[in-house]
Amino acid sequence: MNLHNKMAVVTGAASGLGLATCKQLATAGATVVGFDLDQRKLNEALGPRLTGIAVDVADESSVKAGIEAVIALHGRIHVAVNCAGVLGPCKTISKGQLFPSDLWNRVLSVNLTGTFNVIRHAALAMTRNEPEETGERGVIINTSSGAARAGQMGQAAYSASKAGVIGMTLPIARDLAEHGIRVVSIAPGLFESGMSAGMPPKVSDGLIEKMLFPRRMGKADEFAALVRHVIENAYLNAMTLDIDCGMR
Repeated sequence: MNLHNKMAVVTGAASGLGLATCKQLATAGATVVGFDLDQRKLNEALGPRLTGIAVDVADESSVKAGIEAVIALHGRIHVAVNCAGVLGPCKTISKGQLFPSDLWNRVLSVNLTGTFNVIRHAALAMTRNEPEETGERGVIINTSSGAARAGQMGQAAYSASKAGVIGMTLPIARDLAEHGIRVVSIAPGLFESGMSAGMPPKVSDGLIEKMLFPRRMGKADEFAALVRHVIENAYLNAMTLDIDCGMR
């Protein structure tokens, strides 16, 4: 899909991977609307050239209202990129205490259910698009994680939620194929972000040592560049792409 004059929605847009994706897609010629929880932070991050709407992806009514607002402003949606996520680190048993059920539910509601909320409502809007000459109506990109397959200590909820994103990618792509909508997930390894900033140096350094070349954290712009490529490459569908510098 050529991004020129297309309409894109990006969640988690106030920082990190989501913010970099907003800028990358705008540079490619798309009109971009960013979703995030805090309207003030959105406005500060996106600046005057991009639009931000406060949306809680874990709340379906909030997602529905956000998508409807985009349609009211721009009339259509061609691309949806799900970058919103929370980490929620906690051991299964820690100092004699159980992993809190409310924390488990929060991580799953944002990372997995929140992603599906956006997929459903964005996909419905995409079905109303006039197809391009190729038959394509839309592209949906989700953010999984290397933790889906190789989670670290304290990442039970996070890993489960990101594994769920991988697991639903193929069936959703099959569901939406008849509408000319592609669905791809990206699983980043260790990237420079608010999440990685909270890691103890001992942990992040240990992960970096397991990388190949270049042996460093990924940059948000590198993730965003892959998002753009997925959108522009019509033969990518129903798969999860790792971007982790060979980390094992």
